[in-house]
This record gives sequence, C-alpha cells and structure tokens, in this order.
Amino acid sequence: MTNISASLVKELRERTGMGMMDCKQALLKVEGNIELAIEELRKSSGIKAEKKADRSAADGIIQAIQKDDIAFMVEINCETDFVAKDDSFINFSEEVIKALSIEPSKNLKELMEGELEDKREKLVQKLGENIVVRRIYRSLDDSSNIGVYLHSNKKIACVVCLEGGNKDIAKEIAMHAAATSPSAITPEDIPKELIDKEREIFVAQSSETNKPQDIINRMVEGKIKKFINEASLSEQQFVKDPDKKIRDILSNNDSKVLEFRRFEVGEGIEIDQTDFATEVMSQLNKS
Repeated sequence: MTNISASLVKELRERTGMGMMDCKQALLKVEGNIELAIEELRKSSGIKAEKKADRSAADGIIQAIQKDDIAFMVEINCETDFVAKDDSFINFSEEVIKALSIEPSKNLKELMEGELEDKREKLVQKLGENIVVRRIYRSLDDSSNIGVYLHSNKKIACVVCLEGGNKDIAKEIAMHAAATSPSAITPEDIPKELIDKEREIFVAQSSETNKPQDIINRMVEGKIKKFINEASLSEQQFVKDPDKKIRDILSNNDSKVLEFRRFEVGEGIEIDQTDFATEVMSQLNKS
C-alpha cells in the first residue's frame, strides 16, 4: 500500500476544501497522484451532492449589492443556521453575487454552470448539507434611483426602483418594504384572484357570527379594504412616520415606484418533518 504523507493530504485539502479522510482515501485510491486525486474528489463530491439534493434547504442567507446603477440580490439556502454562519458558505454567497454583477444578463441556470457549480458541490461535500442557489434578481435598467436594503442578519433584503425621487428616498422605501412585506405597489396591482380568496375567507369567518346579512356584508368589505391597504405598498403607513402613507412620501418627492422586489430566506419552502421514532422503527423492522 502506498504511504500517504500528512503533507500530501494537507496540500490536497488546501486545493480542494475537502475533508481530511476524503482526501486521504482519494490519494490512496490513485497511489498518491494528487492530480488524479483531485479528479476522484470531484467525482465523489458530485455524487454526494446529488444524494443531498432532495433534502430541504430552507435556511441560508441573502446577498444584496449595488454596482453602478444596477442592484442585485441572490438567495442561497442551506439546511441549518449553523452552516449559514460558516465562513466558507458566506464566501461562496459573495462569489455568486459578484459573478452575477459581472455578467448580469445571465439567468440562474447560466450563472451556475461551470466553476460556481463545482464550488457548490465541493461546499456540499465539506459542510455536509444540501446547498442551493435558489433565486437571483437584477433591478430595472431604466430606474432613476435605486434603493437597496439588506438586514443585518442577511435573512431579508429588498430593492426598490424609482422613477424620480432620490437615492435616500429609495433606500427608505426599501427598508420599509423589507419590514412590512407588501404584496403589490398599488391596490390596482393586487391580483383579483387574491382579493376573491381573501373575501371568501372573510365571508366564512363572518357567517359564524349569526349576524344579519347586511351587517356581514359591511364587515367583509371593511376587512377587504383593510387587507388591500396593508397589502399595497402605496397605501401603507410609513414605518418611520405613521402619519404619512408611502404614496405621500412618493408624492412629496416627485417619484413613483416602478418595481420592488423583496427576498426573505426560505419563504415558500416546505420543510421536511422527520418522525425519528417512525424512522427508527422502520430500521428495526428491516434488521
């Protein structure tokens, strides 16, 4: 058997970022040839990454930056908050958003082809969790001013594109939208299907009160109005000055929201709930 030195294992670890035992086994398999060992690790890391790909990854971080007159956001998911705080995971997220800012015309699939995908697979191997670059965003080209807000925990971010106004107002509104999570810019932008769905829920709730139908109708319409005001960015009370609505802030600064995009880590992802007792019993039955 070929004797594998500690220094050779260390060199392979530094070049690949893989674990010590994985590096040693790869070197043993190719009798100490470090270049062939790198190929072996690339193959095995790809296989292990595929095995972890069906596991829920609902934690992670968001990166958001502005380069010249364009803003970028990316959400990268992992399975636990522990990995989300790992330096190598954070560094990878920074590499992804930097690559997006350099080639902003690429979609997610194009962005992750080649080197970035190789790095993702190595990170899966190193950290032992499923890691997913879930979504990306770039702001509108024709915006007068752009506001970018990334919360300190990197779990929520928002970009606001304005026509008119100034950068400070755009940033203020981005912070506001990050906190309030509106569904649309104005009431007219809220899909009719969403309003109909809310009305159906409110009708069902109000019917249980056994009140006269005309009172129920007024109650439902009151709730719908409140829902629309809370869901529309323009109708929300400005969090820093509740006496004003966002539309007042926009009007006072001769501006209009062209688009906003809000990312929150893990929103909409279904998390697998493991019943460990059932899992153990299943394993016992197999043995």
